[in-house]
Amino acid sequence: MGIKAALPKYEIYFYNTVLCLALLWATSWIFEVSNTNVNRKTFKSNIKPGWHYVERKMDTADFEWVMWFSTFRAHILFALSGHILFAKLCAMLAPQYRSLVFLVYGVLAVWTSMGWTYVTLMLSHCILLYSISLVKIRWLCFLTGLCTLASFKCEPCVSWQAGFVEGDFELRHILFYGGCGFTIMRCMSFALENCEKKDGNYNILELLKYNFYLPFFYFGPIMTFDQFYAQVNRSNFSRKEREMWNISLHGLTNLGIIIVVDVLFHFMYILTIPTDLKLLKHLSDWALVGLAYMNLVYDWVKAAVMFGAISTVARLDYLDPPKPPKCITLLYVFSETHFDRGINDWLCKYVYNPLGGSHCNVVEELIATLCTYGVTILWLGPCKVVLLWALFNCFGLNFELWTAKFFSVEPFTSFETALSEAGSRRLRAVFNAFNYWCVVLFNILALNSLDFAKMVAKRLLLKGFPITTVMVLFVTYCLVQVIKERERRQALIDDPDPLPPAPAPDSSAPTDPAQPVPEPGKEKAE
Repeated sequence: MGIKAALPKYEIYFYNTVLCLALLWATSWIFEVSNTNVNRKTFKSNIKPGWHYVERKMDTADFEWVMWFSTFRAHILFALSGHILFAKLCAMLAPQYRSLVFLVYGVLAVWTSMGWTYVTLMLSHCILLYSISLVKIRWLCFLTGLCTLASFKCEPCVSWQAGFVEGDFELRHILFYGGCGFTIMRCMSFALENCEKKDGNYNILELLKYNFYLPFFYFGPIMTFDQFYAQVNRSNFSRKEREMWNISLHGLTNLGIIIVVDVLFHFMYILTIPTDLKLLKHLSDWALVGLAYMNLVYDWVKAAVMFGAISTVARLDYLDPPKPPKCITLLYVFSETHFDRGINDWLCKYVYNPLGGSHCNVVEELIATLCTYGVTILWLGPCKVVLLWALFNCFGLNFELWTAKFFSVEPFTSFETALSEAGSRRLRAVFNAFNYWCVVLFNILALNSLDFAKMVAKRLLLKGFPITTVMVLFVTYCLVQVIKERERRQALIDDPDPLPPAPAPDSSAPTDPAQPVPEPGKEKAE
C-alpha cells in the first residue's frame, strides 16, 4: 500500500467525528472523578491550592513541571536571560569570541548553583574522556564512557561523587544527576567524533565549550558534537527571512501551552488519580483508558515544552537544536516512538545505525536494538520498571520487523495486491490499532507505574472484553486512519504526483485543406 492511498471524504469525516466524541466522553469521566474526589485523603499531598482567580485546587504531582514553571521559574529565567544578554552583546561587539563567552558564562553559572567542587568533578570527567579519545579507538572510548556513566547510577560511586556538591540547594539532587548524565553523553559524542577526525585531534577547549553551553547543560537536549562544532564556529550570523518572527512565535506558543496545561490541572487530576489504586478499581473503563492516554500525551507535552523553551534560547544563539519529539498521538509504530529527540538521534548515530546496518536483517536488528536499549537502561538508571520498559519496547520494535518479514511472502502479498489501495489501507489500520495500544501500555510502565499499567491492561483485555475492547480498538482504528490521512496529505506536499503527459498529436489524422497554414514569420511576430 502506498502512503498516498486515499479514502472517501465522508469516511474521513466520520473517523474525525468518532474520535472527537470519544475524547469528550473520556474527558467528562475524568472531570467527574476529579470533581468528586478533590478532598480525598490520598490526594492531600498532591492537590494544592491553585490560581486564586480559578478558585479550584490544582494537581501538583509532577515535581519536574512544578519546578520548571512555578517554584524555580524565576531562577531559570534569570540564568537563561543572562545567557541571552551576554551572547547578544558578544555577537555585536566580538563575534569571533562568542563560543568562549558561552563557556565562561556556563562555567560561572554552574559554579554559582552547584559549587566549585562540582565544576571540578565535571572537568575531571571531561579530561578523562578527552585523554582516551586521543588514542582514537572507538570501542575504548565507548567502554570508558559507559563505565563513567555507570559510576553515576550505581553505589557506592554515586554517593561518593554526590559528596562533591556543596550547599543545601533544593534542586541540588536534580541538577547533579542531570548535569552529570548529559556531561558524559556529550563527552562520549566528542570522543567518538574525535576518532573519526583524520587530521589531528580536536582541542580540549572545544570539548569544554560544547559541554558547558548553559542552555543544554542540566536538562539537554543533546546535540552531537559534530553538529554543535559546525554551528557554534560559523562566521555568518545573518538570519533567514522571518526567522526572528518564527522564533518569537515558537516562544509564545510554548508559553500558551504552559498556561493551558496549568489550567487543565485545575479541572483534571490526571497525575494524582493513577496513584490511588483503590479509586482506580471503581473507575469506569472509559475513565481508565482516558487516563492512560492522557498521561502519555501529557508526558509528550512536557518534553516538547521543556525542550522547546531551551531550543528557543539556542535558536537565538544561531544554533539549530534537535526538534521536539513527534506527538505521541501520531505514533502507531515503535520505530518512531521517543520522548527526547536529542537522545534518540545520539543513540541512532552511535549505536543503532552502525550495528543495525540497513535494518532489514533480523539478527542484526535484534543485536542493534538490544545494545541500544542496554545503553538507554544505563542512561535512565537500572531498576525494575526501566528494565521492563526496555524489554517490552525492544520486543515491540523487533516484532514489527518480524511481522513485516512474515507478511511479505506468499500468499499474503497476493492477497493484499488483490485489494484496492483503500482496502489495503483499512486492513493495515486494523493491525496498527492493536500496535498503538501496545505502544501506550509499554510506555505507561516508565511514565506512570507498573500497577497502573497492569490495571489498564486487565480492564482492556479481560474484564472489559468484549465490549470495551472492541469499542476502544474501533476508536483507535479511527485515530490511526486520521493519522494516515495526515501523512498522506504531507506526502502529497513533499512529493506531489507528476502531471500526466500531454497526448501526442496523431500524425495519421487527415488535415483539413480548408484551413490555411499559418506563416512561421507572421505567427512569431504576432
